[in-house]
Amino acid sequence: MGDPKKLRKQYETPRKVWDKARIAEERKLLVDYGLKNMRELWVAKTVLRKIRREARMLLAEEGKGVALRKENLMKRAEKYFLNKGSGFDDLLNLDVSSVLDRRLESVAFRKGLGRTMLEARQGIVHGRVFVGGRKCSSPSMLVSFEEEGSVEKI
Repeated sequence: MGDPKKLRKQYETPRKVWDKARIAEERKLLVDYGLKNMRELWVAKTVLRKIRREARMLLAEEGKGVALRKENLMKRAEKYFLNKGSGFDDLLNLDVSSVLDRRLESVAFRKGLGRTMLEARQGIVHGRVFVGGRKCSSPSMLVSFEEEGSVEKI
């Protein structure tokens, strides 16, 4: 089980570290979404990888409890990534940009709380952005569809 106070890595590094095509693709995402470093992108990729892995496992399994686990996975995915009424197969069609679009930094930029992604990020880090009446200073926080309307600036 491990000690709950011990921190562990929230991301998986790429298998091929010096792959030129992967680095170029990740650099473009870094610039487009105003990320601080590659680690933030790897965290988003890991979140997506875990969801897709669980969906593939549930599609392959049969038996009792699978329907309930599928329903729970769909509820979690619909909260952040999918539209209501999406099918279970839509989980496998998610990409990393759908995860990056749900970060507080991206939501704040789309709502006009900053002229650029970096300006929106700076406002969040400096504590000028509130989500549901609470100050949030983490630009990597995933914002649900319900909370998106309550993102505001002081």
